[in-house]
Amino acid sequence: MRVVVRSASVWGRGLPGWARAAEVLRDPTLWDGVSAVAPVATHLPPNERRRAGPVTRLALAVAQEACTLAQVDPAEVSALFASANGDGGVIDTILKALCTPGGDVSPTQFHNSVHNAPAGYWTISHGSIAPATAVGGFDWSFGQGLLKAAAEAVVEAHPVLFVAYDLPIPGPIGTVRVTTETFACAMLLDPDLSAPGLASLDMTYAATTDEGDDPDNPALRQLAHENPAARGLALLGALARQDECCVRVACLNGHLKIEVRPCSTVQKF
Repeated sequence: MRVVVRSASVWGRGLPGWARAAEVLRDPTLWDGVSAVAPVATHLPPNERRRAGPVTRLALAVAQEACTLAQVDPAEVSALFASANGDGGVIDTILKALCTPGGDVSPTQFHNSVHNAPAGYWTISHGSIAPATAVGGFDWSFGQGLLKAAAEAVVEAHPVLFVAYDLPIPGPIGTVRVTTETFACAMLLDPDLSAPGLASLDMTYAATTDEGDDPDNPALRQLAHENPAARGLALLGALARQDECCVRVACLNGHLKIEVRPCSTVQKF
């Protein structure tokens, strides 16, 4: 199964957008570890912008950048949103309300609590009627989401926007489901192998091990282990460096073996 990565986007500590993140992934000594605040979701209508939480804003920030860099209309592209934790902050708020005598759950909190909230905000922000799917697969969410997005792109013969994102969870749940970092990334996957892009990915699923590859740099390796969406950092590093290599990405009960080959026609950013 082969697709072209037309563009990529990254947002996390020391990785504020693709331009800077690509520099750091090529030369990890440039990583400064400074926290990055996701941009305002300017494409959302004002009412939705007020209601959208930090998880949604983060997901939409990388999704928007990937579409902008690939020069595609967000309203016309199918999307796949993958998250292990969903909006843990909203869930924590709702659980506190339920445990408080007379506590009320606001309708805004309730509709933000569903796993597909960022996908819904994405379609609203661009008036899109293209399919937008949300998946969750615990620590394997990045690999499972990438596999699903690539399969849709190949079978349906159209580009698919893949977005992976997770934030730390506050409250008691966060002491059990520990996620210490904020991270999100996005890729525009195109089944047209002649399309300009960063690299082509030749994916094969293998059930031999559920382990994936880590970045070589210790700081980025730690980041990859402290946020499920960051499990794709080794692949993102290969894209940034324009490496021809093989990368393993963990999936549930197996892994994706990904042959990365730089495109002969590179998308100019």
